[in-house]
Amino acid sequence: MTATILKYVVSMGLILLCLLIGNQVQSLLGASIPSSIIGMLILFVLLSSGVVPSEWVRPSATLFIRYMVLLFVPVSVGLMEHFDMLYTNAFAVLASVVGGSFIVLITLGLMLDRVLKKGNK
Repeated sequence: MTATILKYVVSMGLILLCLLIGNQVQSLLGASIPSSIIGMLILFVLLSSGVVPSEWVRPSATLFIRYMVLLFVPVSVGLMEHFDMLYTNAFAVLASVVGGSFIVLITLGLMLDRVLKKGNK
């Protein structure tokens, strides 16, 4: 029981530490990138470089994924509060969503085609 609680504390601490470092980096640089994204990038670099084993983060990450729906409730309430603004800008939002999706699909298709051609050579 104590070992399980300790695993959750360590994994939550690592995720929170990356978020706090992301907050500091964002405030120091004054970047327009959200601090949570910077924190997730820091966590990604730590995990992919092997500095932090994935087992250290897995318990809290699994917990977050399991209850992810609840994390979107505040966002949904915020969207409903600003529904009139979304309605007036619906065309711009729709155009950016469709255009962005189209750009991503074309780019991924071209990159996949390039990778598959290199694999056949």
